[in-house]
Amino acid sequence: MKTVFSEIFKGLFHKALSTAWWMIKIMLPVSFVVMLMQYFGWLEVIASVFKPVFSFIGVGGEGALVFITSILLNIYAAIAVIGTIGFGIREITILAIMCLIAHNLIIETAIQKKTGSQAARMVILRISMAIIAGILFNWLLPASTYVQHIVTKAGQHLTLTQVMKNWVFDSVFLSFKVIGIIIGLMFIQRFLEYMGIMQKLSAAFRPLMKPFGLSENTSFHWLIANVVGLTYGSAIMIEQVESGKLKLRDADLLNHHVGISHSLLEDTLLFVAIGVSAWWIVFPRLILAMFAVWIYKAELFFLQKKNEISSVK
Repeated sequence: MKTVFSEIFKGLFHKALSTAWWMIKIMLPVSFVVMLMQYFGWLEVIASVFKPVFSFIGVGGEGALVFITSILLNIYAAIAVIGTIGFGIREITILAIMCLIAHNLIIETAIQKKTGSQAARMVILRISMAIIAGILFNWLLPASTYVQHIVTKAGQHLTLTQVMKNWVFDSVFLSFKVIGIIIGLMFIQRFLEYMGIMQKLSAAFRPLMKPFGLSENTSFHWLIANVVGLTYGSAIMIEQVESGKLKLRDADLLNHHVGISHSLLEDTLLFVAIGVSAWWIVFPRLILAMFAVWIYKAELFFLQKKNEISSVK
């Protein structure tokens, strides 16, 4: 048993800390800027620009504030903003699917870029799919009206000094959380791989990968992304890509899927807790993710054919 753990821990902490530090260097500056934007009310100004689009989607101008918050931060922040506005369950459901597709965009895009995908493409894909989902839901869901509208400025009751102190405390906590989770995930991944369990788990989910348009080799990474989320799950994928165990093309295709549909467990339960039906926010994401991958594969196929024809000429 000692030999097993010595093999598993060999180089684990160095690799985990390196990956965690790379993530923290992105997370902290982003969260600091967003904290200032919230305090000074700049988020509301940005959201007002998108008011016409969100009125068309059926959630009004206030919905833009929720969506922009989710893009810059995460699902928790989006739900906090929803709590300050009296939306009906129909509007919350529309916002839920949009936020679940395009949240934490800056950090997650940087991670996806490191695993073989184009940053601009990921941003465009996720935002466009979120808007498409919002339009479809506005068309499909029964009409309702808002309960009330009470928008409060973030940080209104706190001084800037207090807000910054809270940010420092939260950042320290976040940094240790990132380090702990990544070390834990890498340990689990190596342990499962060493014991042959990962191969069995991958085999169990392989049949699902084919209709999704993904490589069978990505089944374990797909599972991780949907259990612990894209940010932490990608820590394993980064290691696999850098070690050559996962091809860049396979990782890129997986990014097109998990960018739209990931964290099916935690993030879904957060919205279920405030009254959203799990069916409306799980299966549509899987379907949209499947279409995104197959469309991308078709695009790659035609580009390959075009290049082959050009080379012959």
